Amino acid sequence: MSMPDSTLVPIPESDRELLLECRIETFSAGGPGGQHQNRTESGVRLVHLPTGLRVTAREERSQFRNRGAALRRLRKQLQTLNHKDTPRTMTRVPTRE
Repeated sequence: MSMPDSTLVPIPESDRELLLECRIETFSAGGPGGQHQNRTESGVRLVHLPTGLRVTAREERSQFRNRGAALRRLRKQLQTLNHKDTPRTMTRVPTRE
């Protein structure tokens, strides 16, 4: 999702504040792991409501750890969204003497 150039998304410092801006969805992660993997909702998907960014984490066996991984990914994406490239300066081709 692209934001206007002048708009910066404020990123809360605490995880609790950032989670308040998100919708948290849990799901069974699937994949190898047998019955435990199929019965527990350890996968976590965060949707950042102000921007619409979505991140998913399902690598760990614990929902708590997956939520932490998803929060780290969301912070990284928000920082990327706020990053502005430095303007390029025009250069000249040197003339031969």
